[in-house]
Amino acid sequence: MSLLPAEVIRRKRDGATLTREEIAFLVDGITHQGLSDAQVGALAMALFLRGMEAGERVALTEAMRDSGTVIAWDLDRPVLDKHSTGGVGDKVSLMLAPIVAACGGAVPMISGRGLGHTGGTLDKLDSVPGYDTTPGVDELRRVVRVAGCAIVGQTADLAPADRRLYAIRDATGTVESIPLIVASILSKKLAAGLDALVMDVKFGSGAFMAERAAAEELARALVEVAGGAGLPTVALLTDMDQVLGSSAGNAVEVLESVEYLNGTRRDPRLHEVTLALAASLLVQGGLYADEDAARVAAEQSLDSGAAAERFGRMVAELGGPADFMERPGEHLAAAPLVRAVEPERTGVVQAMDCRAVGLVVTGLGGNRAKESDVIDPAVGLSQIAGVGANVGPDRALAVVHARDQAGFEAAERALRAAVRVGDGAAEARPAVAGRIE
Repeated sequence: MSLLPAEVIRRKRDGATLTREEIAFLVDGITHQGLSDAQVGALAMALFLRGMEAGERVALTEAMRDSGTVIAWDLDRPVLDKHSTGGVGDKVSLMLAPIVAACGGAVPMISGRGLGHTGGTLDKLDSVPGYDTTPGVDELRRVVRVAGCAIVGQTADLAPADRRLYAIRDATGTVESIPLIVASILSKKLAAGLDALVMDVKFGSGAFMAERAAAEELARALVEVAGGAGLPTVALLTDMDQVLGSSAGNAVEVLESVEYLNGTRRDPRLHEVTLALAASLLVQGGLYADEDAARVAAEQSLDSGAAAERFGRMVAELGGPADFMERPGEHLAAAPLVRAVEPERTGVVQAMDCRAVGLVVTGLGGNRAKESDVIDPAVGLSQIAGVGANVGPDRALAVVHARDQAGFEAAERALRAAVRVGDGAAEARPAVAGRIE
């Protein structure tokens, strides 16, 4: 008996557990227009309200993976990747991919764009002149073989069901569904033909899931479904109650990443998160026996310049400047107005509303408030004072990179409101707060 979309959707609406055949039928309809937009929206709402059991989540993720090309690699290295749930100043991918490549892994990193208060990895790389963030699968293969890593966007033939489903979820208020979040993330990672994955699941004011309990629920779901689909995965829970690193924006974050790789400066919290994720992935991929050895290797790849060389090679192979690592400032867009924001009083940064800091960047034009917005790569914040920093006349809250005076003044007001300065030491919180495997 042939399946009917409305009947299968009705079964889920009424709380039934869908079979693997029914889920594959629905995903095929999403991919090839067998389901109307209204039906896809109704399905998303049914899944949002009723949830999915573990077997359903695996079946949905695998069906979405199989909706397009699944890359098969013929390499003498493990194929490894990392994914973050997103945060303010989260530039870890730009360092982790070349570190893991320098330590013997192959990293085809399928990344995304930002929306709202968080930045996207592809938006950052778009600030590099000539860099192609959307190459085809054949070009992705070539660059990974040559450079060891390639940070690119989702191509049209990788998990195409996800592209349509995500757009409709955004329009129907069902983005926060854990089964749909898990399937969206993992279908693309599975399609990339990975051997192992590490997840950076963030919580705090700058994360999409502010509460740690919600982040843990998502992390457990990701690890469970990935394992059920045959992809070994570890999730680290990381703190996003303050900006990660000292910059937030696009060109300013790329510059901080280059300086990190070149050894000019390395923010301690950014370094902690990057090394923890890299070490976990190197052990998962079988390249090192334990995380202590993997961490030492990651540090050596930085100190020797091997990781920086990998990043520079990736940029050049994907169309960027050949001398980017030597002269990043000559290639990255610069804002016409760069000015420090002093605190209203001298003291110690006690806390920050990290989401509000991200929205400062959005207000400057550095993030998208809606999908159709065009990002200004030059604007943002640099030299951001982290929690525990002493601020006053000699140490600003941050340096604003703005398009004009009005943009600077709005950012100044919002930044002062987002950062609480007081007396005495601030509460120290670890950047890496937990691990799920």
